[in-house]
Amino acid sequence: MSRKSHLFPLLRVFGLLLLGSVLAGCGPSPLAPPEQAGTLVVATRASPGTYYINPAGEPSGFEYDLVSRFAEENGWKVRFEVVPNLDELFRRVDEGTVHLAAAGLSATQARDLRFALGPSYAEVKEQVICRSGKDVPEKAKDLAGKRIEVVAGSSHIDALWWVKLRHPSLKWSEIETTGEEDLLERVQSGLSDCTVADSTVYSIARNYYPDIEVAMDLDKSRQIVWVMPKQTQRDFMDKLDGFFGAIKKRGELKRLQERYFGHIARLAEADVRGVLERRTSLLGKYKRLFYQAEIATGLDWRFLAALAYQESQWNPSATSPTGVRGMMMLTGETADRLGVKNRLDPLESILGGARYVVMLKESLPPRIAEPDRTWLALAAYNIGSGHMEDARRLTQALGKNPDAWKDVKDVLPLLAQPAYQEQLRFGYARGGEARILTENVRIYYDILLKHEPAYKTRLALD
Repeated sequence: MSRKSHLFPLLRVFGLLLLGSVLAGCGPSPLAPPEQAGTLVVATRASPGTYYINPAGEPSGFEYDLVSRFAEENGWKVRFEVVPNLDELFRRVDEGTVHLAAAGLSATQARDLRFALGPSYAEVKEQVICRSGKDVPEKAKDLAGKRIEVVAGSSHIDALWWVKLRHPSLKWSEIETTGEEDLLERVQSGLSDCTVADSTVYSIARNYYPDIEVAMDLDKSRQIVWVMPKQTQRDFMDKLDGFFGAIKKRGELKRLQERYFGHIARLAEADVRGVLERRTSLLGKYKRLFYQAEIATGLDWRFLAALAYQESQWNPSATSPTGVRGMMMLTGETADRLGVKNRLDPLESILGGARYVVMLKESLPPRIAEPDRTWLALAAYNIGSGHMEDARRLTQALGKNPDAWKDVKDVLPLLAQPAYQEQLRFGYARGGEARILTENVRIYYDILLKHEPAYKTRLALD
């Protein structure tokens, strides 16, 4: 490629370097290292894949957990500063008013020159995401004339510049926003034609927005890293190297990835459309019943609604050939244990199903932490506690962790295989169905969390 073809990206790199040096020279005083201050200060952005407030009102997210573990291992407190956009995030890193930025950031040439980059802990692809239909672009040249929006300050802009060098008519708008999720929603609603997003972000968002799809991969895979000020001390970088090396070796990084991203494989398009459509047309009839179940059991009403949708699609009269009935599809035996007299009564069914989930959670060993405890209980909701114990024992026999949903879900399908029947105390079970139920409920729950307010918030609105 000719020297001229590198003009725009190189100008961008040097412009960023110049900006960084100017900011560093006139900004506020940098923080003392966390080894001295005792607190790690971290810039992040709010998104389902990084940092968010969970239904219990507590901070959560993949980056939140990862940073918290790093701080804990070094004996530091941690303070997160949620910024409105990437420009603000990088400005704070430049000024040294945060020790690092953790926000699903790609390692790029420009960022490597401008900042200190930590070890890679994930890999993503940059993808062009467009609204589904007849005019979805198939090649880069087809992007010309499309209304393309991209997050200002993101690595996606660099990738688009390379495409523009080959296709000069390509244009896009740079939007100041917290992240790609807002722009994916605009594509879904038709306010723009396409955007660019990391593959993990799209994998989460596509379960909320059934009318978007991947048009093409924009660039080769990129590594995800934490970003630090250029002047970060070598001792701190060594701590980062040691931390990531250790959690990869212990399997802790994979467990965290499973917790936040292990369930996001796409549902069938009809399933996503179904829950979104029935949410507006049907769920309203039963919300107060789910509220009552939350009051009675402490389980988030949206979690119970997600389970009910998986079981019956919110149909109180649902009946299966095997005899399970009602909104929560209870067996006759389970209904009797729970004191449910009429399985077709929606309130009785919802309350019974909620109590059953609580019972299943309480039957698990106390050492099992959330959210694994809930996912294991969901699988037991489908196959029963006895078969779940078989699955956990088999998981341990195979050298895996019986308390981790990540490992148990891989073993559940083996309950139906003849080769393992002699090892099962309770015999054959369709464990694969229990796995599907649990993963589907996790996705439906995510969808309802996005679109429906918490019960206490709902009371305030009412």
